[in-house]
Amino acid sequence: MRAGHPWVYRSDLNGAPALPRGGVVRVLDECDNFLGSALASSSSQIALRMLASESLADAQLPHMVAERVRTAIAYRQRLGIPEQSNAYRVVFSEADRLPGLVIDRYNDVLAFQVLTQAMDRKELRDAVLSTLQTEFQPAGIVERVEPRIRELEELPAISGALVYGEKAETLIAMNGEGDHPALRFHYSASAGQKTGAFLDQRENYVAAARHARDNALDVFCYQGGFALHLARVCANVTGVDSSRRALEAAESNFELNRRHLVPPEIDWIEANAFDLLRDWSDAGRKFATIVLDPPAFAKNRRALPTALRGYKELNLRALKMIEAGGVLVTCSCSHHVNQEDFLQMLSEAAIDAHRRIRLLEVRGQSQDHPVIAGIPETAYLKCVIGYVE
Repeated sequence: MRAGHPWVYRSDLNGAPALPRGGVVRVLDECDNFLGSALASSSSQIALRMLASESLADAQLPHMVAERVRTAIAYRQRLGIPEQSNAYRVVFSEADRLPGLVIDRYNDVLAFQVLTQAMDRKELRDAVLSTLQTEFQPAGIVERVEPRIRELEELPAISGALVYGEKAETLIAMNGEGDHPALRFHYSASAGQKTGAFLDQRENYVAAARHARDNALDVFCYQGGFALHLARVCANVTGVDSSRRALEAAESNFELNRRHLVPPEIDWIEANAFDLLRDWSDAGRKFATIVLDPPAFAKNRRALPTALRGYKELNLRALKMIEAGGVLVTCSCSHHVNQEDFLQMLSEAAIDAHRRIRLLEVRGQSQDHPVIAGIPETAYLKCVIGYVE
């Protein structure tokens, strides 16, 4: 805590204090020294989430939350992110000192997600929504819901819904630069994962395209983020995903951008990535560029060994399929898999594939998803770009 980490687990509390449901508590060490104020949960294993070093009262929370939302908005503006894309993360929970709150902007539609008892309080919800309306004048604000998280926090079950305005669908644009106009994507608040799209990869899309060449393969392509950026520079692009709905969205996004892309079509394939890569690598199929962007394999620390085996299998197959002088872009969004573990896995996969990898870039998430020194959980995304010999 003194190093800046905001979480206190229930097992670390002395005794078994009854915590107020989503309320503010004063936190003391074992010598009764005051450490700060925290938001409490009566059910989560993360019992306390530190909010401030000073003493706070419940009545001060709405004003503090509104002010911190404005600060988060100003931070993205200072970085110039709204000029790069009209879709980005506005609030990233603990990274913006708003534990349990996530807000994304999709052009004129905002999506938010509540992950703790405290942020589900009506007065805090009202403070957030009022601030967003003032700062963005959106056409719609949508609440996205993670039922499992609400269950763990003992929050009432609700459905995602439009909570302000009339619009829940829009077009977003990102990564226009030089000779490349911004790519456009459909966004629907009723579809997709998390708050609807993977904005944390936005800067990695550009980096991948910077190194890509010739024929490219995007595995776990979802709605085409990497694939469309690769299609700016590659003559042939293939996208693979197990979700037909995601592939239909990816094709729709391709149609939006067709006139700005190199290949006349992208080959979308519905398949299990592990099975397909095994079959293609055994058959000697080759690509000059391969992107691997799988879902999180490690949902908890116990799953880490299994997750690393899964990542190794994917990367091993991909390395066997990359032409000499080709490029591998490989990612992990499992925060339980740290960068050291991920690079070690990649090294072992390269040895088994009898390949050598030069690391061109070792990257993380986009800047609108800040990484905070002292809070390793905020650095969850790994993206390694390698030259394969």
